[in-house]
Amino acid sequence: MATPDYVVLHTGQKMPLIGLGTWKNPPGEVKEAVWNALKIGYHHIDCAAVYNNEVNIGEAFKEHVGADKMVKREELFVTSKLWNTKHHPEDVETSCCKSLQDLKLTYLDLYLIHWPHAFERGDDPFPKNPDGTIRYAYTDYKETWKAMEELVKKGLVKAIGLSNFNSRQIDDILSIATIKPAVLQVECHPYLAQNELIAHCQKRGLVVTAYSPLGSSDRQWKDPDEPLLLDDANIKTLADKHGKSAAQIMLRWQVQRGVVAIPKSVNPARIAQNLQVFDFTLTEDEMKRIGNLSRNWRYIVPKIKIDDKFVPRDAQHPHYPFNDPY
Repeated sequence: MATPDYVVLHTGQKMPLIGLGTWKNPPGEVKEAVWNALKIGYHHIDCAAVYNNEVNIGEAFKEHVGADKMVKREELFVTSKLWNTKHHPEDVETSCCKSLQDLKLTYLDLYLIHWPHAFERGDDPFPKNPDGTIRYAYTDYKETWKAMEELVKKGLVKAIGLSNFNSRQIDDILSIATIKPAVLQVECHPYLAQNELIAHCQKRGLVVTAYSPLGSSDRQWKDPDEPLLLDDANIKTLADKHGKSAAQIMLRWQVQRGVVAIPKSVNPARIAQNLQVFDFTLTEDEMKRIGNLSRNWRYIVPKIKIDDKFVPRDAQHPHYPFNDPY
């Protein structure tokens, strides 16, 4: 028996277990990708200001979302994210309103703090020093969170949450929150199962969303020697057994354990395929076999290009999340 196709947030909202990711989707292609997704039944679109394509996504929403259109607004779950240069409490509402304006929406279903560490305030999303390194700010993310709560009170967003925060940082937020985070979004796939972090969140009432749930093989800073998740022999064996693709097996593994997944694609066939994971079930043994592939492998570690080389970007910032075990 297939699981329901949504999870319920502590706010009472239904969040679809499969959404369309839009990171790295070019502005010229993302509008059609969103249209294709809505047309075949997606009701969850994941966005972010820093992806630089919310205006194009907004064009798709304007044409296809509304009372007399393909998808009613109340049927759609839209997430956006507060970028690192907008952590100062005075910048939070302005940034949210900019995303709403670009997306042609009057409210967001979910708004996340994209990363716990802040960059210098301003309109340049990646402010740099003369040597090419990032100019940081040291805004306390708990102060940012207080400003996020105001967005809920004003009706601009229905739920707020976190992205790329570790377990300690989540507990920091919970210690001061009057409106609790509803969701944590993190990199998660069979090579980075995130079992401890997921358990930590579930005990505290947060739903986990997996970004890069199929790995991320098209990054600029890809290591030529990195393991290719979609080529994993164990995944392929299960795909052959179930008559599914390797991607569908990995997405099914996520939703079957209650984790939301937001695979990205602009290919209509793959967009459709990624939604077709509710007509089969993995056995308990198969779930364990996939979970046992975890090797604590992160594809998404922030890097920056200096002198034609990609180097780690934020590890020296005191709020950098990946210096903790989980």
